[in-house]
Amino acid sequence: MGFVAYLRGFVPWIVAGVVSGVVDWRWGALGGLLSGLLLLLQDLRRGVDLDALILEASTIVYFVVIGAVSVADPDSSLQDHSDVVSFVWLGATAWGSLAIRRPFTLGIAKRQTPREYWDMPEFLQVNNHITSAWGAGFTFIAVSLAIGNAVDAPAWVNITAHVVGLVGPIVFTKVYPERAQRRLLESQGLSSVPR
Repeated sequence: MGFVAYLRGFVPWIVAGVVSGVVDWRWGALGGLLSGLLLLLQDLRRGVDLDALILEASTIVYFVVIGAVSVADPDSSLQDHSDVVSFVWLGATAWGSLAIRRPFTLGIAKRQTPREYWDMPEFLQVNNHITSAWGAGFTFIAVSLAIGNAVDAPAWVNITAHVVGLVGPIVFTKVYPERAQRRLLESQGLSSVPR
């Protein structure tokens, strides 16, 4: 499953972005909400615990709020800032999950990692670092977009912010757990994961 599990949680955001660009933000919010609900229901049917679905729950709340605003006031100025607001929300989700000591990546990692590792402090530490990387990426994008929008920067500036803010955490999520596992095994005098 690997990294695809992390990307799955962002499907509603991608759906919302595409639909908003093609139709409008009301339909984008609805698309994000419906795809988020579908993913949440799939996870619940698979037996995934609710505490492992922080990103999914936060996503649904976001699209309920944005959807309500977009229907109540389709011409709201929020529409012009929805790109910034969405990354502020994602950043708040990441940082908030760290604050309550339930990094949002923990639930994703538990779906890919044998249960005997879940209670290891190193497992939580790896997920704290991965969630921090995503929080930093989301925050970077939100700040960059806010500044770019304020100074009416060219489109390539916002595109670059998205790429930098997402590629960094993607690479970190792929590389860091393997390095942390290797260091742990070396500290225990092992060369591979016990089976």
